[in-house]
Formats: sequence, C-alpha cells, structure tokens
Amino acid sequence: SENGTRCVLPSSSEFPEGFFTPQERKDGGIVIYFIIILYMFLAVSIVCDDYFLPSLEIISECLGLSQDVAGATFMAAGSSAPELVTAFLGAFVTKGDIGVSTILGSAIYNLLGISAACGLLSTVVSRLSCWPLFRDCLVYTISAAAVLAMISDNRIYWYESASLLLIYGCYILILCFDIKINQYLMKKFSPCCTCFTKAMEENAEQQPLVGWREESGPLIRQQSRTDSGIFQDELDYSHLSTSLHGLDEISGDHPNVFTMPEADMKRILWVLSLPIITLLYLTIPDCRRQFWRNWFMVTFLISAAWISAITYVLVWMITIAGETLGIPESVMGLTLLAAGTSVPDTVASVLVARKGNGDMAMSNIVGSNVFDMLCLGIPWFIKTAFINTSGPIEVNSSGLTYTAISLICSVVFIFLAVHLNGWKIDKKLGTICLVLYLVFTVLAILYELGIIGNNPTRVCGN
Repeated sequence: SENGTRCVLPSSSEFPEGFFTPQERKDGGIVIYFIIILYMFLAVSIVCDDYFLPSLEIISECLGLSQDVAGATFMAAGSSAPELVTAFLGAFVTKGDIGVSTILGSAIYNLLGISAACGLLSTVVSRLSCWPLFRDCLVYTISAAAVLAMISDNRIYWYESASLLLIYGCYILILCFDIKINQYLMKKFSPCCTCFTKAMEENAEQQPLVGWREESGPLIRQQSRTDSGIFQDELDYSHLSTSLHGLDEISGDHPNVFTMPEADMKRILWVLSLPIITLLYLTIPDCRRQFWRNWFMVTFLISAAWISAITYVLVWMITIAGETLGIPESVMGLTLLAAGTSVPDTVASVLVARKGNGDMAMSNIVGSNVFDMLCLGIPWFIKTAFINTSGPIEVNSSGLTYTAISLICSVVFIFLAVHLNGWKIDKKLGTICLVLYLVFTVLAILYELGIIGNNPTRVCGN
C-alpha cells in the first residue's frame, strides 16, 4: 500500500449483511441492534447460570476436581468455544487472520478486563491460592511465546502447530498430578515463601466449587480417591457439595425454570427473558433436576454450543453498531470486539467470583487464554497436516512485537498485583486491573492508529 500504510479489511466483511441499510441504521435502526446486544448479554448469563455452571459442577464432582483445575479445563474449554469456532472460520472459511487477531487481540481483556470485572462486581472477598495462579500464568506465557515465535515469519508449518498441541497436552498432564505437585512445592518452598505457607494452612478451608449450597446446610463430603492425582485426597482442597442451588438433600429437585420470581424487578426480567428460557428448556436437558442429572455431559456440550451461537450474534451486532457510530476498526478490535468474544468468560468468572470461588475464577481467566492458544493449534494442524500438505499457512504478523510485549507484561502485572494485594480478589484488585487494562488499551489503540510506533493502518476501500 502507499506510504507504508497497511490496509485491513473491515470487521463487517467477516459477517453477513445487517437487517438495515447504513442510512436506515443512522435514522434510528441502530436502536434495534442495541436491543439485540442487550438481549444476547441476557441470554449468555441465563445459559451460564442455569445450564453451563451446573453441568460443570457435576462433572467436577464426578472427577473429584478442585475448583482451580475445573476452572482451567472444562470451564475454560466451554466458555472459550466461540474462540475455537472463530479459529476454524479463519483457517478454513475466510482464509484471513480473523482467528489470530481475535484470540491474540482479546488476550489482554481476558487477563485484566475480566479480573477487573470479578473484583469490582463481586460482593465478597475471594481468597486465592499461590500455586494455581503461578501454574496457569507460567503455561500461558510459554504458550503465547510459542505462538508468537511460530508466526513471526508469517508462515505456519505442521510441526509448529503440533507443538501447541504438545504444550496443551503437557498442561493437562500437570493438572492430572496437580495435587502431588502442589504438595511437593508447598513443602519445598514454604520456608522461604509466605504464600505457600498460607496455602498449606488454608487448604482444608477452601469453599465448595460454585457455592450454590446454603450456608446453613451441611457440606456433604465425597469419598477420597487415590488412584490418580486428579482425584481429591483427604485434606487436599475442598470436597465438593453434592447439593445444587441451595438444595441440601440429594433426593430434592430443582424448581421449574418457569416458576415466576417473587421480586418485582426479577419478574419483569423473567418475562422479558421468557423466550430465551423456553428455547433453552426445549433444547438443553436441565441437569439440576434429578431426571436429567446423568445427562450432565450433554448439558455441558449443548450449552457450550449455545454460548458459541449467541456470542457470534453478539459480535455481529457489535461490529455493525460500531461501524454505524463511526468507531475506527482498530478501536473496535481492541475494545468492543475483544470484550464481545469474551462475554462467556466474563459472565462465568463473575458468577463464580460472586460466590467466593476466587481460584476457579482466576483459573478460568488464565486457563481460557491457554485454551485459546490450543484453539489456534487445532485448525492449523488439521489444515497443514491433512488438508493442505503442500505448503505452510500464510498469516499476517504485523504488530506482533507490541502484542508479545503486552501479553508478557499483562501476565506479570496480574501476578504481581494479586501478590501485592494479599492473594485475594476484592475491589482494590479490580480497580488496579481496570487501570492497567485502560493503559494497555490506550497504548494499543495509539499503536494501531500509527500515532506511536510505525504501524499506520487504514480500512480497505476507504
């Protein structure tokens, strides 16, 4: 392009055309888009709260997972389903860089933006353990460095994409023996590291997985299992409550989703969300009810699929609304689109943080980014190893230097912020993360606009 200015395709080119013409949107049609955006936010929260998280609790209960391991695996995979779909679209359909830009571009928001939301929107102070956060941050740093190294030459080979799958496989292996590794490190470093000492003292006092049990109800403990490190041993983490949404008896059943709330505001919201509730009720088995309890994996998979579909519509509406309002593409990609694709992570993390489960929230935040790196590796490997074996995948690596610095710095900052805040999630940590996120976002926007650095961009056709 002329004068070294890089041409980028508009975000709307990756989506179908909107309901209205540009002029109709400017004349008032944009209001419809904002209504749909708000409705999609409501739909994601209902899916997460009524189906996704309950299925996650039963999965973790059956496997004996601690809340941080559950957050880093099943919760991260389910809430990151939109990124996986986006990566496959970028590799096989659009043939563009939408997968790379979406996943790497939203990484800062995932780390700092969601952490800020958890701290500011949570009504309780959540205690954090040192080992889970250190483990996830270390693996994520390695994953991000691997991705940035392999796309620095604008080419992706099969063995490079396979290395991402290998890294994630090692991560799962570490999680399988998480209890034993945690015990070893606490005994090894507790004399010189106070956070490990506190973790040893508080291990047996961890809260239930999602905290849906009433505080006055008895905590039902499951039998410990020692045949694999992934299962709980006695005194290690917490045993999971088998009650769901405040029900202390296993024989009890969850109220029907069509039961009208008593509070006036909740009634209004319930009436507005009734179409969503009905659609989800007809398509997803409610594993909170005894009849569907054994269908929890089906609930997990279908709810993840619904999350992907809703997020796609949400990002589509946000993209058109941003273009109508004249928001620059670079600003859209780093703010509204990054937040839009991470709505499931945000909702799920805030919901569990409000229940006091800080380890699960933080492991979901960082674990989702680790899974996002895998989201790039899977379609890349399939395409280079089985479909297009003649040559590598071509990608555009412009601006990766700033991206690399931002990712590494954000991981370091979030770890230091948690450490200096006394290993807890509260409004103070939320404020710190919000300020850091705003600083990173402003610098990124200035860089993309060419105000700082040497990376001027313009939308193709403009």
